Amino acid sequence: MDASTIAAQLRQKIIEGKYPHGSKLPTVRDLAAEHGVSQQTASAVYTALGALGLVRTDARSGTRVAASKQSDAHLGTFTPPDLSVAEAWKPTAAQGTATEETTLVRQLDAPAQMTAWGITEGTTVVERTRIRSVDGVPVQHKMTVMPYEIAAKMPDGYEGTPPMLTPAGETSPKAPAGVRVADWLGWDTARTESVITAEPMDGTVCAALGIPAGAPGFQIVGVTLSSQGGTVFVTITSAQLHHRVTLDIIG
Repeated sequence: MDASTIAAQLRQKIIEGKYPHGSKLPTVRDLAAEHGVSQQTASAVYTALGALGLVRTDARSGTRVAASKQSDAHLGTFTPPDLSVAEAWKPTAAQGTATEETTLVRQLDAPAQMTAWGITEGTTVVERTRIRSVDGVPVQHKMTVMPYEIAAKMPDGYEGTPPMLTPAGETSPKAPAGVRVADWLGWDTARTESVITAEPMDGTVCAALGIPAGAPGFQIVGVTLSSQGGTVFVTITSAQLHHRVTLDIIG
């Protein structure tokens, strides 16, 4: 078991209130023994949690929980009048030149954790991964997941591989200028529910961004729903904490 996995387990207990604010956590030695890892790995767990502001360690009192049980802050519901005017992600000109690359397109059976996004376990889904870079340096990892039947849809009159199934490394067809991809492909999209958290990033994400395993970051999960309440697609965007998360709402 690595440090990021143990840190994720402890973080979950903290946000659920199983380790309340001020409670003392196991010593590094006890944590190492509990999980069968080295004391160096156990120490890295508390370093990761400390970087998130979840715990505080000092020589006299050990490591104690510094965060309260998780609570949600709902910012409101907004319905832009014209989604076609939205712009894709890009940095300012002063920050550098933006590029995006699709690094993975695959089909798989939905694992149990996807049920939280409204996707039934075991159903066939398509996963697409894109890496966003500035001046060639990876800064964001974006994964999109959608049911296969939605990914396989094609525009009227279109021939060839469905756009959402274009293999990594090949150029994916684009929607006509001013037309949303959802409208171009005939998807029924009604609204998107988003959740932003700060937590240790998944090992796969860290590897793709070239940063140490377990590094803290923002995770933005957007679940786009149909008019009937079904999940059309899900996006999971990850970025390091020193980046900013911004959003324009039109209307």
